[in-house]
Amino acid sequence: MPEVTQQRYVLMCLDPLHVGTGGTRLGRVDMDIVREPGTRLPKIPGTSLGGAIRQYAAAQTGSLGCAGAKGHCRRPDCPICYTFGTATGNEGGQQGMVSIFDAHLLLFPVYSMAGPVWVSTVDRLREYGLGVEGAPPTDAQPAATLNWQKPLNLGWLMLDTPQPATVTAPTGWRLDDSPIAWATVASRIVLVTDKVFSQVVNSNLEVRTSVSINPETGAATEGALFTYEALPRATWLVAEVVEDDYIGKATAWEPAKNPRRWKTPLEVVRAGLKAAEMLGLGGMGTRGFGRVRLVAQQEVQP
Repeated sequence: MPEVTQQRYVLMCLDPLHVGTGGTRLGRVDMDIVREPGTRLPKIPGTSLGGAIRQYAAAQTGSLGCAGAKGHCRRPDCPICYTFGTATGNEGGQQGMVSIFDAHLLLFPVYSMAGPVWVSTVDRLREYGLGVEGAPPTDAQPAATLNWQKPLNLGWLMLDTPQPATVTAPTGWRLDDSPIAWATVASRIVLVTDKVFSQVVNSNLEVRTSVSINPETGAATEGALFTYEALPRATWLVAEVVEDDYIGKATAWEPAKNPRRWKTPLEVVRAGLKAAEMLGLGGMGTRGFGRVRLVAQQEVQP
C-alpha cells in the first residue's frame, strides 16, 4: 500500500484577505467572509485553496487547460491532472492524489496599548503542535509572551494584566521560508479563552468601503456603494494537505509535461502555494487583496 503523507502549511497574509460567501446580506457589511458554522470564526475553504493552487501550478507547466473544468489532457504523466484529478462529466474522471482541507486561524493580529499583538488560544496552538507553557488564561485575564505589567486592551476590549506564558514552534517546523516572521510574532502572542477569541476576531476584522465607477463619466455610480470585510494583514493560518498516491506513478512524470521537475504531488501543491505570494487568494485581487506567504511547513504523522 502506498504511504500516506500529511503536510501542514502555515500561511501569513501579506495583504487583507477576502474569501466571500458569494452574495450580499443585511448586516454590518454587505459582503462578509466565509466562517465556520459553530464558532463563527473566519476560514479559507479547501475548495478555494485547491482551485487557486491548481491554477498557479498549471501556469508553471504551461498547461492552463488542465486547471479548468474542461480541457484536461488526462495524461498520467501530467502532474496537474495526476495531482488534482479530472472530471469530464458523463465520461468519468480520475480522483486526485491530494486532499486539501480548510485553512483555519492560528494567530490573529490586533492593535493594543503594547503595540501590535497576535491573539490565539491554548487549545488552538497545541492542536497544531506548538508548545505552550504557563498558567491558562481566563475570560478576564489573558496570558502573554510579552512583558506587559498593566491591563491590556485587544482592540476595544480591556482585560486584566496578562500572566506570563511561553510559546514555542513545534519540532519539525521548517522555518527557512521566513524565520524572521516567527521570531517577531513569538514574542508578542496573547492567549485568551475560546469565548473571548471569537469576540476579538469578529470585532477586529478589516472593513472597507468601495463604490462602482461609471466608465463613461469616471465618477462614482449612484447607489453602488458597498462594504466588505477581510482578514487583516499579518494573520496566520494553517492548512493541511494529505497526499495519497495510491497509483504510485508520480516518479514517471515526463520532463516535457513536468518542466519544474516535481517528484511528488505535494511538491506540486507547494509550488502553487508559493505562487500565491505574488498572485493571491480569494476576491478583491484588483483592489490589492489576497497575497499570502508560505512561512512554515511540517510533515505530520497521519
